[in-house]
Amino acid sequence: MLALVPVLAAVLTGLFAGLFFAFSIAVMPGLGRAGDRAMIEAMQGVNVAILNPWFAVVFVGAPVTVLASLVLQASTGHSGAAVWSAAALAALVAVYAVTFAVNVPRNNALERAGPAGRVDDPAAVRARFEGVWVRWNHLRTLASVAALACAVCALTAH
Repeated sequence: MLALVPVLAAVLTGLFAGLFFAFSIAVMPGLGRAGDRAMIEAMQGVNVAILNPWFAVVFVGAPVTVLASLVLQASTGHSGAAVWSAAALAALVAVYAVTFAVNVPRNNALERAGPAGRVDDPAAVRARFEGVWVRWNHLRTLASVAALACAVCALTAH
């Protein structure tokens, strides 16, 4: 168990970081090239599609397995590994804070704008969404990559 949980924590944290990284380097730059209505429609579709069991396993599983690693490592005297797991958990908590304070409210506002084809001023809707969402997603990417690095260090520290 002491060996399996940290491996699972690192894998799930890697998938977690990869998700935000993909948005930062491909999804949002790609949508940035689309027209206003197309960008709104695509992002509304992404926001619905992402709410699936695989996403839930990664989004919930990463911090849960990192916390489980921390508890196991601390309780078995692997204090160096526990410190790294604690750092990984702190970084993941930061990602959650940004997600629920910035990105999710922007997603919800985009949804409340209604179907892209019926939005009166798609440029204004996009302007309220895109720049802030993208900047904060870059922060989520950096924090989740830091969490991954810490989870790997925890894995190798004992």
